Amino acid sequence: MAAICLSASLGAASVLTAAPALARGPDGIADVAEKVIDAVVNISTSQTVEAKVGAGVEGRGATPQLPPGSPFEEFFDDFFKNRRGPGGGPRGGDMQPHKTNSLGSGFIIDTSGIVVTNNHVIADADEINVIMNDGTKIKAELVGVDKKTDLAVLKFKPVKPLVAVKFGDSDKLRLGEWVIAIGNPFSLGGTVTAGIVSARNRDIASGPYDNYIQTDAAINRGNSGGPLFNLDGEVIGVNTLIISPTGGSIGIGFAVPSKTVAGVVDQLRQFGELRRGWLGVRIQQVTDEIAESLSIKPARGALIAGVEDKGPAKPAGIEPGDVVVKFDGKDIKEPKDLSRVVADTAVGKEVDVVIIRKGEEQTRKVTLGRLDDSDKPVPAAIKSPESTEKPVTQRALGLDLATLSKDLRSRYKIKDSIKGVIITNVDGTSDAAEKRLSPGEVIVEVAQEAVSNAADVKKRVDQLKKDGKKSVLLLVSNADGELRFVALSVQ
Repeated sequence: MAAICLSASLGAASVLTAAPALARGPDGIADVAEKVIDAVVNISTSQTVEAKVGAGVEGRGATPQLPPGSPFEEFFDDFFKNRRGPGGGPRGGDMQPHKTNSLGSGFIIDTSGIVVTNNHVIADADEINVIMNDGTKIKAELVGVDKKTDLAVLKFKPVKPLVAVKFGDSDKLRLGEWVIAIGNPFSLGGTVTAGIVSARNRDIASGPYDNYIQTDAAINRGNSGGPLFNLDGEVIGVNTLIISPTGGSIGIGFAVPSKTVAGVVDQLRQFGELRRGWLGVRIQQVTDEIAESLSIKPARGALIAGVEDKGPAKPAGIEPGDVVVKFDGKDIKEPKDLSRVVADTAVGKEVDVVIIRKGEEQTRKVTLGRLDDSDKPVPAAIKSPESTEKPVTQRALGLDLATLSKDLRSRYKIKDSIKGVIITNVDGTSDAAEKRLSPGEVIVEVAQEAVSNAADVKKRVDQLKKDGKKSVLLLVSNADGELRFVALSVQ
């Protein structure tokens, strides 16, 4: 009461009318929700889980491993506890395979019965059902999935006319713009929440094509796969992730932007799979030190660290050390930009690639190939055996360097095709250690010139110091021939 009286004394008319309006957001939210709510569906999945008996010292059976974000995790904890016999073991000493269920969200984009959701909502499901806003439950089939963007497309046979929604242009979103999330949080279907666009182009290191819309609209478990709308009732994102220490919304949610979703959905509907463009290069960040070494101002672009022998970039004349600053007319500010734009470009298309080589811009024409999106296992690191015989070394940049010999190749498992100077020891307090150089790696080039022995490296570093350079650019190879650039201080 004291606060209200104080407000009234300061001008009640303006304070009491303005505050509620700000609190509830724009008036159009209710109209948008009413228009699109029937296009938002719940996704119900079931999965057969094999029981495991005898795990742990108490012989407890394992609880099901539910898909991430499932609202039933706590339910199944109780389910299995209630079915354990005396002493915490399973009744009868065994458990049969059983079905688990989970719920998520999705939305209809075509009145023929096409639904978009998240891949993690339907991953490993034996059966998928779409539940309409009025409670109608219809079995759905999987059209295709893309794990890299966590998207999936389903189809079902409508039993009555459907409401479908359209994609808007996520590139036109502005910070602070109002957005609406509709979904199925904690099995509470048809839930509407509103907030603003908190950030765009957010990279949270969850995948190779991260480009999320961040919003403070409440998104919880079960909202995954649901739509994020603008105030025109267009889908501008698919709600996918939250950051939360509690499992509930704290106002940090992420949606895949509609520009990405629309392209993925089109390909999944057409081919049942993703056909991404492929340039055939390995890339890395252009740091300030690397930019200074390559005479690039300001630091920008994607540095080519390696070129695949059978990739499209090789015949186009793109080489390690080139920096891509424009691809098919689009500016490349950082490596993620290049990854995304190449993946989004049609296979077989000829594009102009603008590179900087030795301080000068050049344009190369590249015909894109197709990316092999299969998941390949990463080989385990090989520990090098200790040797009592120490090679003759030179010391430079906090590194002990030696000329490659048969003994060193064998000791560090280095391919015969790799030429250069091997690192045998790294000073733990040096810039080299901070840049994660390690024994067994090979310095192939110093300041974009090939080196064949340890004396070459020391001589060129000394010359750079005399020339007043602040850093030196090294091209470094691992034992398998994978290259990367490292800029080290010469001071």
